[in-house]
Amino acid sequence: MKGSRVLIVGGSSGMGLALADLLVAEGAAVTVAGRRADRLAAAADRLGVATHRADITREDDVRAMAAAVGRLDHVVVTAADMTGAYRPLAELGLPAAQAVLASKVLGPWLVARHCPVLAGGSITFTSGIAAYRPAAGGSLVATANAALAGLVRALALELAPARVNAVSPGWVDTPIWEVVAGEARTEGLAAMAARLPVGRIGRPADIAQAFRAVMDNGFITGSVLQVDGGHRLF
Repeated sequence: MKGSRVLIVGGSSGMGLALADLLVAEGAAVTVAGRRADRLAAAADRLGVATHRADITREDDVRAMAAAVGRLDHVVVTAADMTGAYRPLAELGLPAAQAVLASKVLGPWLVARHCPVLAGGSITFTSGIAAYRPAAGGSLVATANAALAGLVRALALELAPARVNAVSPGWVDTPIWEVVAGEARTEGLAAMAARLPVGRIGRPADIAQAFRAVMDNGFITGSVLQVDGGHRLF
């Protein structure tokens, strides 16, 4: 990845930040984009990356981001808004449902539309285990993650020879669990670790390595890489 220009949308925390850390160490020129100025500033101080504040659910923000970053070899989208997403169907309001789809499906679609990569480069989205092992009260999360598989396949054809893929993590210890599980986060992650064949919860570095592998392999396109510790096996 040395010398590659990479945009990581959602790269100021969790899996995206772990990927930025990995790529910077390899000599890539990384730009981290996100909504929170405090997290972007922390990423810039820690890694020396360029940053851009943007909300990918807003097309004007995505256009401005594309103009600011310029030529790109790779784009990775890890951003997602799961606020209020896990609720019974009767309690899940339309605004919360629309926010999930906007951040997980339409946002990545807008990034692909406005942030083209060079021939041989790649665009990689983030799906998730909910597409394959949905939970009661997580209908929109399952829907959004499953929809990304179709988006990946269609864009892999339309944007060729650029490659389009997704990485599908299982349960990973990232800040998003503070939103999803709240005070039950620690207990929930420990319970899942006991069930997984690998015997532990995923780490952001695990997923960063998966993104890196997909970005580097020029023969992978239209695919969803499962990185879930064996979660789909039970």
